[in-house]
Amino acid sequence: MDDALGAPAKMAERREDLTPMLSQYLELCERYDDCLVLFQVGDFYEAFCEAAETIARLLEITLTKREDSTGRYPMAGIPIDSAESYIETLLDAGYRVAVADQVEDATAASGLVDRAVTRVVTPGTLTEDELLPGDDNTFVAALAGPDPYGLAMLDVSTGDFYVTGSDSGEAIRDEIGRFGPAEAVIEPRLSSGLFDPETMVTPFRPDAFERSGLVDSYFGDPETLLATEAEIRACGALLAYAEYTRGAEGDGEVDRLDYLTHLTRYDPREYMLLDPVAIRSLEVFERRGIGGEADATLAGVTDETACALGRRRLTDWLRRPLLDPERIAGRHDAVGELARSPATRETVHDLLRDVYDLERLISRVSRGRANARDLRSLAATLGVVPDVREALADCECARLRELHDNLDPVTEVRELVDRAIAPEPPIELTEGGLIREGYDGDLDTLRATEREGKAWIDSLQERERERTGIDSLKVGFNQVHGYYIEVTNPNLDAVPEDYQRRQTLKNSERFVTPELKEREEEIVRAEGRADELEYDLFCEVRERVGEAVERVQRLADALSRLDALQSFATVAAEHGYARPELGHDGVHIEGGRHPVVERTQPSFVPNPTDLSQGALAVITGPNMAGKSTYMRQVALIQILAQAGAFVPASEARLPVVDRVFTRVGASDDIAGGRSTFMVEMSELSTILSRADEDSLVLLDEVGRGTSTADGLAIARAVTEYLHDEVGATTLFATHHHALTETAERLPRATNLRFEADGTGETVTFDHRVEEGAATGSYGIEVARSAGVPDAVVARARELLEGNPRTNGHRENGHRDDVRERLDDVDLAETTPLEAFEILRDLKN
Repeated sequence: MDDALGAPAKMAERREDLTPMLSQYLELCERYDDCLVLFQVGDFYEAFCEAAETIARLLEITLTKREDSTGRYPMAGIPIDSAESYIETLLDAGYRVAVADQVEDATAASGLVDRAVTRVVTPGTLTEDELLPGDDNTFVAALAGPDPYGLAMLDVSTGDFYVTGSDSGEAIRDEIGRFGPAEAVIEPRLSSGLFDPETMVTPFRPDAFERSGLVDSYFGDPETLLATEAEIRACGALLAYAEYTRGAEGDGEVDRLDYLTHLTRYDPREYMLLDPVAIRSLEVFERRGIGGEADATLAGVTDETACALGRRRLTDWLRRPLLDPERIAGRHDAVGELARSPATRETVHDLLRDVYDLERLISRVSRGRANARDLRSLAATLGVVPDVREALADCECARLRELHDNLDPVTEVRELVDRAIAPEPPIELTEGGLIREGYDGDLDTLRATEREGKAWIDSLQERERERTGIDSLKVGFNQVHGYYIEVTNPNLDAVPEDYQRRQTLKNSERFVTPELKEREEEIVRAEGRADELEYDLFCEVRERVGEAVERVQRLADALSRLDALQSFATVAAEHGYARPELGHDGVHIEGGRHPVVERTQPSFVPNPTDLSQGALAVITGPNMAGKSTYMRQVALIQILAQAGAFVPASEARLPVVDRVFTRVGASDDIAGGRSTFMVEMSELSTILSRADEDSLVLLDEVGRGTSTADGLAIARAVTEYLHDEVGATTLFATHHHALTETAERLPRATNLRFEADGTGETVTFDHRVEEGAATGSYGIEVARSAGVPDAVVARARELLEGNPRTNGHRENGHRDDVRERLDDVDLAETTPLEAFEILRDLKN
């Protein structure tokens, strides 16, 4: 990769011999030495020398040779009209791309056309719809520190800007995992180890991390907004990087991001922490398994949003569940009122379907990247707002009344766009058709002149045929010669004297008349002046719309919250969710269901959960009985409740949990040199060191990756430590049936079980949780149901019957027999020979 970046070596060696164009290209490569530079030449973006070889290989395009006074060198290019798809491929390959556009009209340039990098495209700073991965946020992060750390995260496409800090690297790692930035810039002295290995992490200019006035220029005095110097420096570095990726115009001025009007400084302790391990294992946003529906996730089954704004807000609420009971109750009040009011809820949903992505629209407007269709989409959205306000007019709860009051229709912007922009404008801004007739008198006059001239020309062919008697005479136009009258060679004798030859073809001649020439000049002059005026008028309208950026962003915020609330309400009403009560001692759920599994399995069996604060439940039972599903449903119900949603249960009384820890399922890190068991122990270490009495812990098969003796010893020690030292509410699923004895010894521990009917060669699960320890695991029966060959199943049965300790339910059964036999033995009356006989029988 490095060989393709920076100044092409072959050019740099003989710089004095380069042509002006290659010298310009080399200068840009040196300035953007961490990027592949795509250099506009006409209708193509070109790269040269080593960079050309790189993009030709990655994009699978033809590598050509260019020859000039410099010699022969490689060259490869892509069409500008389809550049985004090629750029996406380069990003996926791990490159940044600097796009150098012509920033002056080639026809007006004297000598070399001036070019400048107008944007640097990176994984974390995408703004183009073609490159953005759907409606979700795409964040770029900046990290300063380490004593303390400051972390800033920005979605350049929407303007969402978050800043936080901590003395703990682990806490910062958690926040990075929560937001999942696609890219990060870090202070050069820091390691990239806090970020996911797949994240593009780059040490950025040291001066960018120094205290500067950049934060002040965007948001005002940072001392009143941010908590530490590290947070200020991270925020400033991120702003500097964001400006850097916007490139510069021909005059070299930085493209300022004026739509960045606010930042949100938050304390991680304000939200329930869901680290990447918990998010993955609970399938909050992505499925872990193979097959099935892609949206079979917590986010997927709760997403009844109507617009992109709401989908991003819903994702944020699930990513950062609240800890403040008052804020949670406010969301619950709104969800409840909407759930009870189907007419209001459905009206709101239908109206929000016509809402475009205001955050991205207004950011494009502010950056001067919006086209006329973007302005029409903005106006169409603003036109919906009065109806949304009307739908909420009779709502009673405080949160919905607040949203009603914040729905600013920004009427003057909508009226301006409706008055100025054509109803169905073209995408291109330089081809006319942008401005509505009647908006500007001068433009209307020019367009009228243009139309009248073209109408005169449209009737010219028929008039000239009548005048000359040449029935095959044609009037046409091309870009090179303009308008012409074409006469075939056999009819040249009938050509009038006022025809002036313009072009000779093989079978015909093309002419022009003085009057046609005059009309053409009028049309071209009017058309050119009209296009220029129209573009200027459009830019003026766009700039005026951009002045309302803060109002539009506040409106977008209100619409996004309303959409997320109606989504929660729709799910609650349609799927029988209940309002949870928070602030209770322990987890008390009646008729709890897994929100995802119940959608795919209509016969899903609800289960209760009754755990006091700090209780530890050891859950045993057969494979496939539902232990893991049960544990996950408890965690997902807790997450939904604190996100502000209703929950899949008939009743739920819950505590406020500060963090959900999970050690569920097997995974490894081969690239990092860690086995499945090592990954398991690392995750377990995090839980034991960071959980507290306000945490919810899920453990599944801890100790499975090592020997039975070692695994059981670890599981017992973990159980005791969580109970005695941590005090977290814990659900521990295990096949170590001996662990149930440990639970019997601990005062806040309990045994829960899932049973099965294993008669004959079949096994049937009822998926119901009960108190007590399970009597078996039914591993062989499950293997048979999964399609393991009969010969293997039969041999397994033989081995099991020969060694009772190899299967949990036989082990438990024989263990019970041993207990009963020993209880019946009177040691005082037993002779040594009788004792030997009893021992032999028990061993057999």
